[in-house]
Amino acid sequence: MTSQPQSAQPTRVGDYAVLTKLGEGGMGIVHLARGADGRRVALKVLRPHVVGDNEARARLAREVASLERVRSPWIAEILDADPWADVPYVVTRYVPGLSLHDHVAEEGPIADRDLHWLAGCLAEGIAAVHSAGVLHRDVKPSNVLMEGRTPILIDFGLARVADDPRLTQTGWLLGTPGYLAPEILYGDDATPASDVHAWAATVAYAGNGRAPYGRGPSMAIMDRARRGEHDLGGLTGSLREVVDAALSPDPLERPSLHEILAWIRPLSTRPELPVADPPVADDFTLPLAVAAQGGAPAPVLPPPPPARPTRVLETEVGPVPPAAPFPAAAPTLGPAQPGPPAPPAHAMERLGQEWDEQWGAPYPPVAPRPPLAERLRRGVAVGCGAILLGAATAAAPYVTAAGVLVAVWLLRAGSLAASSLAHKRVARGAKWHDGIGFVVSSPWHLVRAITGTVVLVLWSAGIAAAAGLICYALATGVATMLFTGGTALGVALWTGIASSRFRGPLSRVVHPLSRGWVPWSALCGGLLVAAVVLGAVVASRGIEWLPAASGPFGL
Repeated sequence: MTSQPQSAQPTRVGDYAVLTKLGEGGMGIVHLARGADGRRVALKVLRPHVVGDNEARARLAREVASLERVRSPWIAEILDADPWADVPYVVTRYVPGLSLHDHVAEEGPIADRDLHWLAGCLAEGIAAVHSAGVLHRDVKPSNVLMEGRTPILIDFGLARVADDPRLTQTGWLLGTPGYLAPEILYGDDATPASDVHAWAATVAYAGNGRAPYGRGPSMAIMDRARRGEHDLGGLTGSLREVVDAALSPDPLERPSLHEILAWIRPLSTRPELPVADPPVADDFTLPLAVAAQGGAPAPVLPPPPPARPTRVLETEVGPVPPAAPFPAAAPTLGPAQPGPPAPPAHAMERLGQEWDEQWGAPYPPVAPRPPLAERLRRGVAVGCGAILLGAATAAAPYVTAAGVLVAVWLLRAGSLAASSLAHKRVARGAKWHDGIGFVVSSPWHLVRAITGTVVLVLWSAGIAAAAGLICYALATGVATMLFTGGTALGVALWTGIASSRFRGPLSRVVHPLSRGWVPWSALCGGLLVAAVVLGAVVASRGIEWLPAASGPFGL
């Protein structure tokens, strides 16, 4: 294997030719690579702190040997690995799609049957991992890749490799706030119920476009998770009940993965199965926390529920001892028994501060779907902008075309540079030199933006030409033809192929101004006034064909 520094991109790792870097995280750097058979794969080069000695490499080898047996259409299965190489690596199936986090950010929340399908496939993937006797430990939207409308779970089982006392005893937290189960925040070992909690939080994000525990400092997010203060937003029906139960702070009150699969499979991955009742949280506790008043007799406790399935894998922490039998009669009521002690406030604060210092703020949640009136105002504002572009095209076609080309190019380059910086901050936290890096990398992003700019402008220009030809056939006049073509160009730029990088920066202006009637009216009024002024210029002076002396084709 070609020996290269960890910071540099290798050209070859083992039998795999490295094509490009896909991303990086706490465990390693992921590259797109090509195997000897020509198949594209995802190659993760592990960081030194993950496998730094022979004991850790042997541990990785044992884990990979188990995980290589896992085969499921809902996971990116492990294809190859070499824990003993100079730079250890793991090869998995390559999934050419956005992460669930980015998919929701670009396309909006997932709803109805598509959300049930996602929830079912994700549960199937977690079950396949559990069948190997290990836990995922890091289920979250960024570890779910979307292959079309199907979610594919990645990084399964490898979080166990990083769960090393050398890291955890120094306060290094494994996982992402908002998707970590509360028991892990207390310092307990992860169990299958922890993955169920992460499943529910991920489904809630997919259905609402925001994390169920909100945003803000990591300490605040983890405290909400510990208290069970989650927001399920627009989730409805049985799915809301199941997700709510799975987000219970008490792992014993959460439905098991087996119960979730029994309910979700007929609605998603196994429609031929009979429909099962949705699982709910077990609210029965003993003793009952009710204070007796005025010497009233104690109420009779309800009968105990059926025994619930085991919540842990025997390969992880051993079997659960049988529970003590319930008493035949209700005990004397007294003060409520305290639950598990909460971690001290200063410990939670320190944990949140360490997370923020190490990794920066968590993924920003996507804003909820705005009201219909606001969406209509946005559309009208975009239409006014298209009208202004049409008026500018009628006034000075060549100058306007050049300005549009440059504007699209610069907006796309700026969007690419901002996304690159955001991904770096997610992977390794905010740094003092981020601003310098943004400026230094801008020329490269200008080059990257060329292809998308050409595609979007050519596609939009074709739409504009079609609109202009219709006007030409109707003999509407040159100015009207240019105005119609320019307006169609504006609409196509906003909605066309590869338009997200152009639309995103402009949306940061249009969307806030569309939230209220007054700023929206000022925006639309300004655009329309500018369009009227340009129309008056065309009516009085005619079309300006600079830098040419006249229009093409004798126009």
